[in-house]
Amino acid sequence: MRDIRIATVQFENRDNDKAFNLSRVEAFTKRAVEEDAEIVSFHEGCIPGYTWIQPLSKEELLEVAEPVPDGNSVSELMRISKQYGTVVMAGLIERDDEDNIYNTYVAVSGYEFIARHRKLHPFVSPHLSRGQGYTVFDLLGCRMGMLICYDNNLVENPRITAMMGAEIIFMPHVTCCLPSVMPGRGIVPKQFWDNRHRDPVRLRQEFLGPKGRAWLMRWLPARAYENGIYAVFSNPIGWDYDTVKPGLAMILDPYGEVIAESHALEDDVVVGLCTAEKLANSSGQRYLKARRPELYAPMVEPQESVTLPGWKMEHEKDDRGAVL
Repeated sequence: MRDIRIATVQFENRDNDKAFNLSRVEAFTKRAVEEDAEIVSFHEGCIPGYTWIQPLSKEELLEVAEPVPDGNSVSELMRISKQYGTVVMAGLIERDDEDNIYNTYVAVSGYEFIARHRKLHPFVSPHLSRGQGYTVFDLLGCRMGMLICYDNNLVENPRITAMMGAEIIFMPHVTCCLPSVMPGRGIVPKQFWDNRHRDPVRLRQEFLGPKGRAWLMRWLPARAYENGIYAVFSNPIGWDYDTVKPGLAMILDPYGEVIAESHALEDDVVVGLCTAEKLANSSGQRYLKARRPELYAPMVEPQESVTLPGWKMEHEKDDRGAVL
């Protein structure tokens, strides 16, 4: 790895408005490059929007989905990347030749398609197929990995990505401020977001407490620390279909420390310098070498795999809105 400046962005996407969302991708790519960013990363599903797809039929979802890398959105990302001279990473809904649909994250560099990650643990729609592998690639003198949102909640996924040599793992999300049975967690009232300029303190308390940042700090630094990698977290901010999201874009180093973070109650970009020496000095890199695979057979015993969030989704409700 070499020293590299990376940007992570938070913005309020519009549901089913690719043109607007891509315009925000372009605007923040420009801002990031002005701060010397070599890579600019955006959140999960940021191009079409994400949460709003919950009630869509497969036919409706296929209308939203695009081929990768030959679709219009990836072509537009390539144009943006070429124009501003930086790598761009962003999320969309992909369809393949057999009409399988994926929650996908892509990286482009100019007109070169670099990488695609299909989410391993999709759940927001029953029509989304599971990705079948890990995504690790070399770029700009560094070894990169990608894991989308829920993928990062299973410790095995960042661990295997790190074992495959990833030094920097991009972790695009749409998370926080969601229904939950955990103490102190739950949704943020929309009026707090709408009133953010008049009463920013109330919204900031919500975002920084157990509904938002405090929950992230339970596990996100651990993923960076235990694997000795840089973690690049992106997340939308503002109204997202039916809930408020808190942004909190941040970059964590291999010690689990936050090196760049947005505290803005609006669209924002932060840039962090990721340096090579922290990798070699990190505890996580030592832990990778201390593993004893002969003890781990129970971890790979077959089981039924079910990806469940902590709330009921639109497709799990009947016509009256009751949970099925």
